[in-house]
Amino acid sequence: MSSDSIPLPGIRLLDLHGRTALITGGSRGLGLAMAAGLASAGADVMLASRHLEEAEAAASGLAHDFGRRAFGTAADVADAGQVERLVAAATEALGRVDILINSAGINIRGPIAELAPAQFGQVMAVNVTGTWLTCRAVLPGMRAHGWGRIINVASALGLVGLAGRSPYSASKGAVIQLTRTLALEAAADGITVNALCPGPFLTEMNRAIADTEQTRRDLIGATALGRWGRLEEIQAAALFLASPGASYVTGAALPVDGGWTAR
Repeated sequence: MSSDSIPLPGIRLLDLHGRTALITGGSRGLGLAMAAGLASAGADVMLASRHLEEAEAAASGLAHDFGRRAFGTAADVADAGQVERLVAAATEALGRVDILINSAGINIRGPIAELAPAQFGQVMAVNVTGTWLTCRAVLPGMRAHGWGRIINVASALGLVGLAGRSPYSASKGAVIQLTRTLALEAAADGITVNALCPGPFLTEMNRAIADTEQTRRDLIGATALGRWGRLEEIQAAALFLASPGASYVTGAALPVDGGWTAR
């Protein structure tokens, strides 16, 4: 039988109607862009941020733009108790959590000799421990329903190095390995776990260094496309990994980096 004769299932591969999503770091930047992508495909969403008013305003905007249920709440993902309460609140508001996007993250830059151990610990607490805690909190509910999508936002700097970014690069490399490990743990329960690895996007986190010579040389100049990523360019990747169409993708680290890691 040729492949052309195999009947194709009538699945709307990127349709998220009836699905729910929790997005940490969801009130701005890449997190909000990805939340908008999910809402545009039919998902109801909860956005979590350290700033309640910002999260609520962002959620209100999504509800208005896409006609989906959207909620905003405050949480520090590095705090285990707050993460448990966050997932409980999302479950109560949405009915369940089908999709988790771990987008909360921080970056402290500088040569290793100029950084304090506490700064390294701060980055690891948010970027690694926060991701681990949130994954841990949503997995029981996903297992109970036999379906789930976890998308951890790593970075191209989890795949390649860059001078002056030791805390951030170490944390994002850890997120990739966490993703691979959890993909193996959760596969039997109908849950996929993947990582997105964005390259240089002009988010609030990068705005302070956007016009420096080092950025033009080591970030933008190192991409094949020679430019910053646009926020909408992260949406399709997140939507794919959250969708029925990605049911055979797990443990992956997907670069969305303008070809930076191709060099």
